[in-house]
Amino acid sequence: MVSDFKTRESKEELTKKYFPMIYKLALNQTKNRENADDVVQEVFLRYIQKDIDFQSEEHVKAWLIRVAINCSKNVFTNSWFKKTEGLSEEISFETPERSDVYYATLELPQKYRAVIHLFYYEDMSVAEISKCIGVKEATVKSQLHRAREMLRTKLKGGYDFV
Repeated sequence: MVSDFKTRESKEELTKKYFPMIYKLALNQTKNRENADDVVQEVFLRYIQKDIDFQSEEHVKAWLIRVAINCSKNVFTNSWFKKTEGLSEEISFETPERSDVYYATLELPQKYRAVIHLFYYEDMSVAEISKCIGVKEATVKSQLHRAREMLRTKLKGGYDFV
C-alpha cells in the first residue's frame, strides 16, 4: 500500500508514534540523556524538514532508525564530545537482574548495542533490522550472536539469551 506522508498532520502523527522508539534507541546508543535528547531532536527536525516521498509507514520507520543511528554516531565524532567527560547517571530498576543486563549492554560496542536494542526492545526481526541499518541479514545475525556472547561473558552465564 502506497501512502502520501507529505501532509503536516501525517508527519505530526508519525513523530508522536515513533518518538519513544527513537528516544530509547538514541539513549541506548549515546548512553547519555542529554545526547539522546539532541539526537532525537535532530532526527525529527530532519524528518519534518525533508521532502521525501516515503512509500509506506515502514519506510518512514526504517528511515528514522537509520538517521537515529547515524546521528548517534555523529555525537562521538563531535569535537565537543572529545573534550568533555560524562557524568554518571544512576538508573534504578525494580530487580537487580534488569540493572545487570542494562549496564552490561551499555558496555557493548555501539553496533552491537543497536542490534540488541532493535531486536529485543523494539521486537524487530532480523530482516527488518537489516533493512533499517543497511546491512545484510547475515551481518545482523552475526552481530546478534557476538553481542549475546559478549553479554553472556559479562554476566557470567547467569542469563539465557534467546
